[in-house]
Amino acid sequence: MSSLAPTLQAFFSDRLLNQRNASPHTVAGYRDTFRMLLTFVAQHFSKQPADLDLADLDAPLIGSFLDYLERERGNAVRTRNNRLAAIHSFFGWAALRHPEHAASIQRVLGIPPKRFERSIVTYLTDPEVDALLDACDRATWTGRRDHAMFALVVQTGLRISELTDLTCADLSLGRGSHVHCVGKGRKERMTPLLPRTVAILKAWMTERAGTPGAAAFPTSIGNPLTRDAVEHRLAIYRQRAVVVCPSLAAKHVTTHTLRHTAAMRLLLSGVDVTVIALWLGHEQVSTTSIYLHADMSQKQRALARTKPVGARVGRYRASDRLLAFLEGL
Repeated sequence: MSSLAPTLQAFFSDRLLNQRNASPHTVAGYRDTFRMLLTFVAQHFSKQPADLDLADLDAPLIGSFLDYLERERGNAVRTRNNRLAAIHSFFGWAALRHPEHAASIQRVLGIPPKRFERSIVTYLTDPEVDALLDACDRATWTGRRDHAMFALVVQTGLRISELTDLTCADLSLGRGSHVHCVGKGRKERMTPLLPRTVAILKAWMTERAGTPGAAAFPTSIGNPLTRDAVEHRLAIYRQRAVVVCPSLAAKHVTTHTLRHTAAMRLLLSGVDVTVIALWLGHEQVSTTSIYLHADMSQKQRALARTKPVGARVGRYRASDRLLAFLEGL
């Protein structure tokens, strides 16, 4: 076994799990990155992954791997940059253990993330949300589950990982109704629930009749739903809802779109952006600023307060002697 294999194993067991106490989602993301990278490099050198050396993973080959992700796997730039961040994390740690490869490691660490265009976020209007929720067939068990699940996301803006990790104990539906979740960075947060959402969830949880530690939205055999299963169910309802609400045809609807919808509802209701950041569990308020760019109403209000270019600044003049008297007081 080469030097790469024990170094990579120690990175996961010692660095990620013991030192950083990384979440299962982080470990899974790093695992998938190196599984794809090692397969790509092994095919290039016609070696088994366990026989690869750290020197085999040089900067040009890492660059080819990143191009492969975009060109052949069809990954977005954000995904490519996430994979690169995982590679940088490993090589930054390996530099302390293998100074003999310092030059090669520095060249890998010098690969920059790729810049990309930041598009305006997609969110659903109230009629589109209603059409999507109404598309859930509440005559079936899965339809009632999905209706409760997506109604919760639209109101709270939960991430898909937070949604699939929810247990029955995380939903508090008595006085002070709220949902508890653990988000990115292992940050806990509690989000209050509207009476309408509480009524939907109460009906579902009564039917669910699960133990406190059981999944709040399980499969038919009681296992937690996977991310792919949630997205698949949402895609089905979006397709059905297009018939009633044609504007949905032009929108790519995912659970993250529902998260954006929750944020935009708050913003359009006049909620401060700092409160929205807390609501969504954002690490920095600057992350929440993407919703300001999508809100045309604020821009229209700003436009209404400006005077046309070249217009003369007028002065109020009373059109009546009595009004003029009052103005002069």
